[in-house]
Amino acid sequence: MNVSEDYRNAWESYWRETSDAPGEAIWDAAPSLTAVPHSELLLPHADPARTIVDLGCGNGTQTRYLATRFARAVGVDLSHAAIEHARRAGNDAAVEFEQLDLTDDEAVRRVHARLGDSHVYMRAVIHQSEPPARAAVAAAVAQIIGAQGRAFVVELTADSRQVLRRAAEGPGGPPPKLRRVFDHGLKPADAADGEIPQLLQEAGLEILASGDTALPQTEHMADGTRIDLPARWFVLAGRSATR
Repeated sequence: MNVSEDYRNAWESYWRETSDAPGEAIWDAAPSLTAVPHSELLLPHADPARTIVDLGCGNGTQTRYLATRFARAVGVDLSHAAIEHARRAGNDAAVEFEQLDLTDDEAVRRVHARLGDSHVYMRAVIHQSEPPARAAVAAAVAQIIGAQGRAFVVELTADSRQVLRRAAEGPGGPPPKLRRVFDHGLKPADAADGEIPQLLQEAGLEILASGDTALPQTEHMADGTRIDLPARWFVLAGRSATR
């Protein structure tokens, strides 16, 4: 299956109307708060000599950091506009960006055929995907890592909804970066907590490690405190790799 036109257009319009300024997207946190600690959780299970694929890379902030920890990093995103942002921010021989619909099984297979078994980094993609597309997103992770790669997946939990609700109900309404998310019809924290591990396991992925965390945002509550969204992380392998 492929994503709906409404969903695709929502992301295209969001990224077209987002500037190149660092942190302009609410989730564009510095790597020191995201990809750095996430890499430390993944690397005990992963070979740094392999390529890592950043699924849902957006403007590529985390991808560029991952290229310093792994042999090569490839950032992919549904949105052409997001990939244009990522390419404008600069790259080198160790990082590249391309448009990819994770629900397009044939396109995902071509990525795997070109790169071989690779690691995956995926931050907060399943929870905001359309419900019928979520199984395909999990399957894309399994396809790309194959037998030898490993994946780091982190997704918002249901508790994030309460944090977002508090932020939206502040004296001035949603802060600007959060308001833009809502205005474009994007739906953060839309998946139930039990759905994520179930989807991962049904895709043939083995959970090697997991834990609770928070995803720092680049926006703040009315009282000035940073919005940190509760999340859960998973380090994953293909089941055939653990037998």
